[in-house]
Amino acid sequence: MDAPYELFIASRYLLARRKQAFISLISLISGVGVAVGVTALLIVLALMTGLQGELRDRLVGAAAHVFVLKVGGLGPTDEEVPKLRAVPHVLGAAPTVTGLGLIRSAGEEQFITIKGIDPVLEQTVTNVGKSLEKGSLDTLVAKPDGLPGIVLGHDLAQKLGVTLDDTVEVLTAEGELTPFGVPPQTRPFRVTGIFRLGLYEYDSSYGYIHLEVAQRMLDRARPDFIELRVDDMFRAREVADSLPSHIGSEYRAQDWADLNKSLFQALWLEKMAMSITIGLIVMVAALNIIASLILLVMEKTRDIAILKTMGSSSASIRRIFMFQGLIIGLIGTTAGALLGVTLIYVLDRFKLISVDLEVYQISHVPFQLQPWDFVVVIVAAVAICFFATIYPSRQAAKLDPAQALRYQ
Repeated sequence: MDAPYELFIASRYLLARRKQAFISLISLISGVGVAVGVTALLIVLALMTGLQGELRDRLVGAAAHVFVLKVGGLGPTDEEVPKLRAVPHVLGAAPTVTGLGLIRSAGEEQFITIKGIDPVLEQTVTNVGKSLEKGSLDTLVAKPDGLPGIVLGHDLAQKLGVTLDDTVEVLTAEGELTPFGVPPQTRPFRVTGIFRLGLYEYDSSYGYIHLEVAQRMLDRARPDFIELRVDDMFRAREVADSLPSHIGSEYRAQDWADLNKSLFQALWLEKMAMSITIGLIVMVAALNIIASLILLVMEKTRDIAILKTMGSSSASIRRIFMFQGLIIGLIGTTAGALLGVTLIYVLDRFKLISVDLEVYQISHVPFQLQPWDFVVVIVAAVAICFFATIYPSRQAAKLDPAQALRYQ
């Protein structure tokens, strides 16, 4: 199929040597501007998506997918856990007790979030067992003649200056009521493990102890809630909403996305703000396209007049300059897309951007480009370039051939 003659003329105008090289320079700058804008926008989107995905994976690994409560309190663990395990898409269930306390070592004190767990069931809902640098969760069970065990976060253990087999004391506000009130309860523990989940919140303030020990220390007759892990973390909300219909209306559940809604919303807003800011580069390139086409119309006044006298319609003249602007935009967008995808692959594959592991909990900046983001950027860049051609092409179509040729 033959290409329209308007496209042929537009390509000739771009490739032909002009009397005014300045117009060619502006066209070149326009194409480069579009390419730079598309490249920068793709890299920013891949960076924000990669960081958001990394943070999401760490959050979901440190905590469960769904947290289940029951009106009036949960029943015995050996009844609740099998009932929840039978719910479709649920892979694991584990009872949990949480509370606040103060942990002491030789000369050091730190606030601590105490989490009582079943060492076996906990490994079916979180990645704590896989994140242990030292020790094991199985050692949380107290020996008849020994101290109960506690597994501390990496940063918390460093602050306390303790390691495996060291002894610490944990103080809690809960306890038995006496005539003098509720005195603080202090209990010694032996450090039997150190974990590193990669989240400062957990690594710097969490300590895991056995469920039964936590219930006695925190004065809880039953677990506070039961954690669930599902086969697909993106179906967690669906599973949480379906629990009342499967096991009873007295059950209430929250999924991980709901609990961290404000965090991920802030990350999304940051991603959008950076995308809009970087996207202004493409807008500047579009202004250059407008300028180059206006100057070209002024230079090609005689050619436009001759084409009109030969029978070309105003619509054909309009299409010539639209095609020319689109060619600049398509070349710039294609070059920017290829460069952006290449840089994203290289930066992520070879981990070229390193960060402080102690501060950011990751060794390098991850990049992940989603197909939808790629399509949106390409379509938006081409659309902006197309709209930039409307005004100059309309001005060219309005040109009166008699006035243009009067002084030729």
